[in-house]
Amino acid sequence: MNLNEYVKQVSLEDFDWEFRHQAYWNKRLRTTGGRFFPKDGHLDFNPKIYEAFGLETFRKIVRHELVHYHLYYQGKGYRHKDRDFKELLKQVGGLRYTPSISSPEGRLHYQCQQCHADFYRKRQIDLKRYRCGRCKGKLRLLKQER
Repeated sequence: MNLNEYVKQVSLEDFDWEFRHQAYWNKRLRTTGGRFFPKDGHLDFNPKIYEAFGLETFRKIVRHELVHYHLYYQGKGYRHKDRDFKELLKQVGGLRYTPSISSPEGRLHYQCQQCHADFYRKRQIDLKRYRCGRCKGKLRLLKQER
């Protein structure tokens, strides 16, 4: 897929405004679906999101970044906390948050015996020493996902 052409197409179809800068894939992004750079106007996108969730979810992330882009160049509030941003994002149907792509591989799964709260840790914990943070119940190791 030609990312730059796709972003231009989404911009014209969903916003009726032209995207005049560049869009790039950035493999180093981990927890975010995309980024907008006000300094030079380019957009970065996470290819793992596209691979994991498909075109429909990726299009919503493109819309989110284009909301930042278009509001910035219109001189309106383009940050997540701004009312202009929230309203336009809702209007075009963009995602507010990126879905998580982190896999639980290599993690330990603990569960409270009383309230059944789940806890995931990278490091093993001493079950005699630690308790549930919610109800102070005893923890048990369910499975080691490695």
